[in-house]
Amino acid sequence: MVRNGPMTSPKLPLNRRRLMAGLGAAALAPVWASVGHSQARPTALALQAKAESVTLRPDIPATPVWSLQGPDRRYKRGEILDIGFGNELPAPAILNWRGTDGVPAAQPLTGRPPLVAGGKDALQLPLRHAGTFLCDLGLLGDGQPHPSRARALIVQESEAVAVDRDEVLLIEDWRLRPDGTAMAPGTDPGDTLPLHTVNGQTSFDLSARINERIRLRIINGCQRSVIALKLEGLEVRVMAIDSQPSEPFQARALVLPPGGRTEVFIDVTTPAGAETPILLHDGKAARPLGKIRVASEAPVRATPLPPAPPLPSNGLPERLDLKNATRVELPLGGPSADWVTPAKFLASAPPAFRAKAGRVAVLALTNRTAIATVFHLHGHHFRLLDKLDDGWKPFWLDTLAIEPGQTQRIAFLAEHAGRYLIESVATDWAAPRLVRWYAVE
Repeated sequence: MVRNGPMTSPKLPLNRRRLMAGLGAAALAPVWASVGHSQARPTALALQAKAESVTLRPDIPATPVWSLQGPDRRYKRGEILDIGFGNELPAPAILNWRGTDGVPAAQPLTGRPPLVAGGKDALQLPLRHAGTFLCDLGLLGDGQPHPSRARALIVQESEAVAVDRDEVLLIEDWRLRPDGTAMAPGTDPGDTLPLHTVNGQTSFDLSARINERIRLRIINGCQRSVIALKLEGLEVRVMAIDSQPSEPFQARALVLPPGGRTEVFIDVTTPAGAETPILLHDGKAARPLGKIRVASEAPVRATPLPPAPPLPSNGLPERLDLKNATRVELPLGGPSADWVTPAKFLASAPPAFRAKAGRVAVLALTNRTAIATVFHLHGHHFRLLDKLDDGWKPFWLDTLAIEPGQTQRIAFLAEHAGRYLIESVATDWAAPRLVRWYAVE
């Protein structure tokens, strides 16, 4: 979600240039043919779930964590990742991908079971869309001996994008005990110390030059917290949300639910020596998370670049047929026993809903809890509908925070046949992560 973005809804029919999004198809071969990658060859990627210790603060001992380790690489849209996954943890682990549409075989729980300690697995992940994606071990993380870290997956556009630099800001939160150990979510944090890091560091300091254009890929890797990020004194232009291009617009503050990703362009127009603080608000207090400092070197160019055009489309549909949509009421929280923790998930349980391939589904999400609750849809991206059901916000999402007592309606085209997970979690450290699944047939 983005605050101070456009709030008026585009009406049907929609303009392709204004509403950017991603590629949809039901099978792998037609996808590669449609984007010119029929000869795509798998690219090897080795990932290991391991225990390690990280220094989160210089005044406390190193903190044991569980992390997903692998090479820091960027990939191109159209590639296929041939992933080898090894679990070196003393507990089952599962890869939880955020933003990858239409890959039922890679789906956690519905497509792949948890990997036992010491086990190995292999899967293929087609990179249909360009964007900022996330992979973590958090689906089974509640109540584990140590918290787990997430990692970004960056897929670059096939076309050139006019930026000078491309930076990832992965923001994570921790609950530290006095002895330096950290508490995993799903349990009462007690009097532990809350702490935020960016790319594993307590401060993110970036040096920039005058008239430089920087692409920031901001990821909320926090366990439960919705965060707001503000860059004082710089024009921030939102270009993509949750791995999908949006209609570009300016935003004074960026609000991201857990697992949410936002890509922005900033043009550095402040004088040499100026510092722009990066402020983080977690719902309780605002605190500095880092700064962008303008170097004394010569400007990158004489004048700033003109306003950036929309990012290249990933090919999601221009319009959605709401009139003939399948409509589903889907309560979050409350007494329903349909939602279960991932550890209790059964593939034999009935789905939350079924949708026909090629048909639009509209979900009415009602938060019955007393605090904000986050909903995440696997396998497809959705539009946030307007109140009158006559249009939608000009961006795609896969994750949405819903205030207590509110109902939000979302719509998506059920393009990809298969079984997919849905997640729900309240924005409280002790709240359990809950799951169900849906079918596209």
